[in-house]
Amino acid sequence: MRGAAFSSTVCAAILIFVLAGCGTGGYTDEGSQGNGKKLFTQACGVCHTLADAGTAGTIGPDLDDAFAQARVDGMTSDTFTQVVAAQIRFPIEETSTGAPGMPSVHTTLPKCDDVEDEAFCVTDQDGAIADIAVYVGAVAGTGVTAEQPTDGKSIFSASCGSCHTLADAGTTGVIGPNLDEARPAKALVVDRVTNGLGAMPSFKDSLDAQQIEAVAEYVSSAAGR
Repeated sequence: MRGAAFSSTVCAAILIFVLAGCGTGGYTDEGSQGNGKKLFTQACGVCHTLADAGTAGTIGPDLDDAFAQARVDGMTSDTFTQVVAAQIRFPIEETSTGAPGMPSVHTTLPKCDDVEDEAFCVTDQDGAIADIAVYVGAVAGTGVTAEQPTDGKSIFSASCGSCHTLADAGTTGVIGPNLDEARPAKALVVDRVTNGLGAMPSFKDSLDAQQIEAVAEYVSSAAGR
C-alpha cells in the first residue's frame, strides 16, 4: 500500500472502480473485525503502522497517517474498506519511485493448498481480504491507540512474526531468516532491530530501547528451543 494511493483524491478514484466492480473483486461490505485484526497483525503489521493493532512497520505507509485527514474531511470507514480491499487484491508491486512495492495477495495471504508444512496461510482468501479491509477501514486514522506491548514475545509477534519463523511465538514468516535455525545471539538481534540490514528495516523509530532489549532477550533465548 503506497502512500500516494491513500490521498483523498486517489481514495475517491479507487472507490469509483470498487463500486463499479471493475476488476476489483466486487464491493466489500461484510467481514470480521476480530479476525481482520489477527490477520493484519500476522500478514501486514511488519510493513505498516496501525495504532489499534499495535504494529509499527515502516516499509509501507503508516495507515493511521494515510487515512486520518480523509476521515476528518468526511470520508467514511466504508470508503476506506473498499480502498484497502482493492489494494490487497491488486497491489502496486513495482513503484516508479523505487520504493518497496506491496507483495501480491498470494504472498501476503497464501492459500493453504499452496503452502507446505505449517507456514502461515488462509483457507478463504476472499474472506481474509474482507476481514482485513473491514478492520483497517474501521480503525485506521481514528486516533485509537492500543497499549504498546512491553514483553519480548508480544513485541516480536506484532513487529517481526510476519517475516520470521520462530516456533515459540507460533510465527511462520519466510521473508527473513528462520530464527530457530539461525539462533542469533542477543547482541546481534539488538543490532539488527536497531539498525536494520538489507531488506530488514530499522525499528529504532518505532521501538524504544527497552522494547528492543526485551525482544532481543526473547529471541536469543527462545530461538531453536
